[in-house]
Amino acid sequence: MKLTLTSFGSLILLFTILSGCNGGNGSPEETAAERPNIIFIMSDDHTTQAVGAYGSRLARLNPTPTLDALAKEGALFTNVFCNNSICTPSRGSIMTGQYSQTNGILTLNDTLPVERQHLPREMSKLGYQTAMVGKWHLKAEPAAYDYYHVLESQGKYFDPEFRSSDAGDWPDNFVKYKGHSSDIVTDVTLNWLKTKRKKDQPFFLMHHYKAPHDDFEFAPRYADYLEDTHIPEPDNLYDQNQPDFGSEATRGTNDNLRNRIGTSVSDRHPYRSYTAQYGITETPRDSATSAAYQEYLKRYLRCVKGVDDNLERLFAYLKEEGLWENTVIIYTGDQGFMLGEHDYMDKRWMYDESMRMPFIMHYPKKIKAGTKSELLINNTDFAPTMLTLAGGETPDYMHGRSFANNLDGSEPSDWRTATYYRYWMHLIHHDVPANFGIRTKDYKLIFYYAQPFQESEVGVGSMWWKKESYPVGPTPVAWEFYDLRNDPTEINNRYGDPEYQETILELKKQLQQLREEFDETDQDYPRFQAIIDQYWDA
Repeated sequence: MKLTLTSFGSLILLFTILSGCNGGNGSPEETAAERPNIIFIMSDDHTTQAVGAYGSRLARLNPTPTLDALAKEGALFTNVFCNNSICTPSRGSIMTGQYSQTNGILTLNDTLPVERQHLPREMSKLGYQTAMVGKWHLKAEPAAYDYYHVLESQGKYFDPEFRSSDAGDWPDNFVKYKGHSSDIVTDVTLNWLKTKRKKDQPFFLMHHYKAPHDDFEFAPRYADYLEDTHIPEPDNLYDQNQPDFGSEATRGTNDNLRNRIGTSVSDRHPYRSYTAQYGITETPRDSATSAAYQEYLKRYLRCVKGVDDNLERLFAYLKEEGLWENTVIIYTGDQGFMLGEHDYMDKRWMYDESMRMPFIMHYPKKIKAGTKSELLINNTDFAPTMLTLAGGETPDYMHGRSFANNLDGSEPSDWRTATYYRYWMHLIHHDVPANFGIRTKDYKLIFYYAQPFQESEVGVGSMWWKKESYPVGPTPVAWEFYDLRNDPTEINNRYGDPEYQETILELKKQLQQLREEFDETDQDYPRFQAIIDQYWDA
């Protein structure tokens, strides 16, 4: 056959298209139809205690049958942690594969510009159609996606406003809806799959719910759900059951800050507690605490139920359309959540209930049903893993590491043995002192440096504490250490115990190494560094 210039050009064009579909990776014969679609589903504040598959005290209530079935048919990961338990920073790490000081998202007030929206940009390079639906909460336009339909700011539970790439120019591209946000987010995603998905191209879809973020406004159809059910309580809801919990940083000297640090379920906190918020005045005091806990958990679990039921709708469509077998489905929360443990609400803490993320994967081609993994993962690993599954490689600028080759539950010999954590927003919103630390499978070490930002350190635009009704100042500096093997609920601070001093010294060495390796030191914050130096060996 004689090749003309035209036919030769056509062959070059065909080769280019096929290469684009493979992102320059994978075998040449791999077609778009064979490559997996990827749906990354994330709820806001959905913690492992409220996912039945994790077997917590709430599992017998059967709050998540759809997610439990997904875990049974796929893989359940039990050691997945965020590195900053608050919405915007956690999402920043997922989007960039980087720790906070590198990606620039330290607090709720920070922005992720399009040039740092790495995950969708890398997916596009690999030939994927990209879409973002639901809660975004990273301030800048999600312009790295081919399509977006995102909640305005934090988003409203009822009659929410979205900004849509189909509705004009950011930030005035509003679309308004009537109804509950969990239903609407699912409706928007289903509409995208039905009308905008390109069937000759694999897709990467981020599907994010607002629920179950507080104030837990559930759809009316769930008003009777769990109404006559007693919700199991954590033992450490009550102070008398955890006399050795915490430190001067969280309790004060001689407990003089016990009522000030950490917003509460009980009436312990003077102006933010669920006892007060729900107007509960029962006596004795523990009865009021129990009643507030019951109301809190029922509202929360009704929001969880709405998410689970909507996922049933989404999964049914994927099965009907023949997309189920060739779609990687990932489910997670943007962090954990305190459901009354230690008499705390919300997140931010480095305690496990707050920093542990649910993580379930379903992909029949590579994951056997019933797989369980104890691999120590953090949210910087999510982007590298998804990129690997899409046929790409982990970019050098990402801190995280792909675990795509360990979806069988195996653990590489060179995998991390510890994960780093840092919370910056000292006493903001829920009165949690600033801290950083390290968690291994067996131990946890937390350092409360307990200092707020100053205006010169973050700029006027980040002075969110000026909105607070109380002053934000230093609190006591202290360490906490927990032996997770013998104390999984973290009620005994053993930092001063001679039995653990060698272990603590080793953890401090690892902590320092991680801070240096991932540019998480305080060289840009000399005031913080002075505190760290002063108390490092205390």
